Amino acid sequence: MSSAATQRTHAIGLLKSRGMLRQMDLVAEGIAPETLARLVRDAVVARPARGLYQLSNARFEAAHALAAAAVLVPKGVVCLTSALQFHELTLQMPSSLWMAIDRAAWRPKIDYPRVRFVRFPELALAEGITRHRIEGVDVPITDPARTIVDCFRYRAKVGLDVAMEGLREGLRRRRCTPDDLWRAARNARIWPVMRPYVEAMATDAA
Repeated sequence: MSSAATQRTHAIGLLKSRGMLRQMDLVAEGIAPETLARLVRDAVVARPARGLYQLSNARFEAAHALAAAAVLVPKGVVCLTSALQFHELTLQMPSSLWMAIDRAAWRPKIDYPRVRFVRFPELALAEGITRHRIEGVDVPITDPARTIVDCFRYRAKVGLDVAMEGLREGLRRRRCTPDDLWRAARNARIWPVMRPYVEAMATDAA
């Protein structure tokens, strides 16, 4: 095991380059829990949630919670209203962060951020996903078309008004086209539900 001073330097370097890390990731890099505890006591490192670490002087972005969730739920995908908000397609301020996980995956228990989970089939966790660098963390988020389609698919959870707002803003801001929506909705088998709304709004936007 390397010295405490070397571990300390290594931990700070990792957090500078990667933003946030779980304790298990830091331990795998040869950093002892005792070193992490001292860094927290010295106010060099902060622990925003159990088992999650970042530098105390890190600049928080508005999407800080997305980065934290991506670290704590490595195979999760930001979706629904949270993805709409990220893409600036809604004025809604969800009280919880929406993340999709595999149908068979264990449901994580985390203290922060507050997360609501929805289960997607494995294939759906790979389609229509874009990755964004937030506070040094690679965060997977559904793209605009996929997000709007998901909101219609899960309208009982997020509300039809939210799905309609996302559709209207997505077309108005040209974040997606009717063809993009058709492809995503066809894959999700929800195009018959969405079609009249898309056609009406596309006509209004023309």
